[in-house]
Amino acid sequence: MKKEDKEQIVRDLTERLRSSDTLLVADYRGLTMPQIDALRSRLLESGARFTVVKNTLTRRAAEAAGADALLTLLEGPSAIAFLEADGDMVAAAKALADMARESRVLEIRGGVLQGRTMSAAEVESLATLPPTDVLRAQVLAAIIGPLSALHGLVSAPLQNLHGLIDARIEQLGGAEAAPAADEQASDEETPEPAPEPTAEGDEPTQADATASAAEETQSEESE
Repeated sequence: MKKEDKEQIVRDLTERLRSSDTLLVADYRGLTMPQIDALRSRLLESGARFTVVKNTLTRRAAEAAGADALLTLLEGPSAIAFLEADGDMVAAAKALADMARESRVLEIRGGVLQGRTMSAAEVESLATLPPTDVLRAQVLAAIIGPLSALHGLVSAPLQNLHGLIDARIEQLGGAEAAPAADEQASDEETPEPAPEPTAEGDEPTQADATASAAEETQSEESE
């Protein structure tokens, strides 16, 4: 193989490694070409591209892409299933596991999931999970279950959500009305200032009363 061809392969592998979060690695020794083609078709259905690689070139690509987790899996003849962004990881693992069981020669070596190395046993366990759609439904049910229970607890005393909203509005209205009531009460309790005496018709003051009493006493003494 020419040097230019090798460099192009390394560049292509580097790009694919950078764009794939999930890789599944297998030892394909013993598979016939019809079996490899059948496996490729199954993996394509799950959104994975199956490629036979040379370890030396793949190591260079892994180092360039920062995919160091892959290096430990490159021992012996290797083939990699590159999972695309919208691929089904469970279906891809199942396709490899089925071919390993049917052919009795394909050996699952492991994989890489978001930078973490997976063992062969973990990939095989992945293959036993329900399909992705079923898993999503199970996760959704697990999330909705507690929410439904909470909704039941909340709606039971109030009959429905509208009752809950009305009660909250009433609570907020009462909270806003309370300060207004306190302000009104405060205004009512504040005494108005006494009117100032006018020039005419003034009520007798304490000084006037004292002066009047003194005049009466002086008058009596004079008599």
